[in-house]
Amino acid sequence: MSDELNFVRIARREKLEALVAAGIPPFAYAFDRTHEAAAAVQSLADGEEEGGTVRVAGRLVAWRAHGKTAFAHLADASGRIQLYFRKDELGDEVFGHLALFDIGDVVGAGGTLMRTRTGEVTVRVASVEMLAKSLRPLPYGKEEIVNGIIVRHSGFADAEQRYRQRYADLAVHPEVRTLFIARSRLVSSIRAFLDGRGFLEVETPVLQPLYGGAAARPFTTHHNSLDMPLFLRIADELYLKRLIVGGFDRVYEIGHDFRNEGIDRTHNPEFTMLEFYQALADYREMMTVVESLVVHVAEAVRAVPGIGDVIPLLQPPFPRIEWVPSLSAAVGHDVMTVDTAVLRSIAGGHGIERVDSLSRPKLLDELFQAFVERKIDRPTFVIDYPVELSPLAKPKRGDPRLTERFELFAGGRELANAFSELNDPIDQRQRFEAQAGLQAAGDEEASGVDEDYLRAMEYGMPPTGGVGIGIDRLFMYLTNTSNIRDAILFPTMRPE
Repeated sequence: MSDELNFVRIARREKLEALVAAGIPPFAYAFDRTHEAAAAVQSLADGEEEGGTVRVAGRLVAWRAHGKTAFAHLADASGRIQLYFRKDELGDEVFGHLALFDIGDVVGAGGTLMRTRTGEVTVRVASVEMLAKSLRPLPYGKEEIVNGIIVRHSGFADAEQRYRQRYADLAVHPEVRTLFIARSRLVSSIRAFLDGRGFLEVETPVLQPLYGGAAARPFTTHHNSLDMPLFLRIADELYLKRLIVGGFDRVYEIGHDFRNEGIDRTHNPEFTMLEFYQALADYREMMTVVESLVVHVAEAVRAVPGIGDVIPLLQPPFPRIEWVPSLSAAVGHDVMTVDTAVLRSIAGGHGIERVDSLSRPKLLDELFQAFVERKIDRPTFVIDYPVELSPLAKPKRGDPRLTERFELFAGGRELANAFSELNDPIDQRQRFEAQAGLQAAGDEEASGVDEDYLRAMEYGMPPTGGVGIGIDRLFMYLTNTSNIRDAILFPTMRPE
């Protein structure tokens, strides 16, 4: 801790003690607020010099003392309002206690509205209460007016500290609060869209005896009472499809998945997924649903004040390209027939790491990411993946080497993944066993054989279309956010 910061915090502790000595509770129980700041400002009509009585509450973000008067700005979730304190109105004792207030304190104030000579709506304070004494100074930046516009210079510019102390980041950066309001609207609009189409929202286990539904390394734990290993889920898929077997024709879940992988600009070990499944549909129908869903949520996010200007204009139908021809053209070889050694050579020459340890499916996936995925800017469906990359998708009609699978890419990132779901339990067992073989050979992202899921399929699973959408990445694309940590309130961080 710097000497300057230590001095400030000591001074605030001394003010806390002075408040207690004066009989003023520094941490209140409640406050009867009548108006948020923005509503109070708007309640004084243009041309009016005085208004009614209001009670507002929030943080002190500015303070200017002038002898027997003082001005402050109070900020809450809605905005700011100015406070005006007069010694002759508050009395010597209460006005004297204002010296114990600091920037960042949470206060409540009551009084009548007025308009200052500069036209600013202000509360002429008749009563003031300390609601929470701030013992640590928030990193507020400086403000200046440039061409009539308030320009804020952040006092909290270190990105890593902002992620670690998101509470302080939100407190001093209104634009960050706006971003996460937009994220909430996105999730709400997804629910409204799917509910409107007859989907049922459900909840499935996060702790699972077997992991599956994706290619990923899981987090492992142990249940003491049952004396058994458990895994944090890497996907919701296999449980949701059990519900399709059980007679729910349209189901969805919005929840957290966990993958024990590296952290970078597009990956966080804990992330939010939407998965939804529709009986009697195939991947073609689900492509239309995804297209409509993305356009719908983009409009919901666009409607958030302060966000709309960055949202891309989405014009369906989205382009469609095939997986095999697109990658084959990029690498100069037919990737369905070329020797694995050639693929390793190409991958190694383009900076892909650990090529000798990658299985052929993983190698193909890495090559596609490097040569095709990262170059897709506008929303585009990539369709018809090789069967070895899609252990849960039905074979493509007319070409069993491929599967009826699509992924939606935009801004160089995967946003959605979807299949005509495999509903043949015999074929599914063979694919699970192939995955188990890869796992035994050292592929930490391959899954094993899920006997209970196979039993469910043997009861008969109707034709089904399934979709998974990464909420974080979709939000990143829509808001032009470059780092996933800026799209997650509390991203995973190393210990300080």
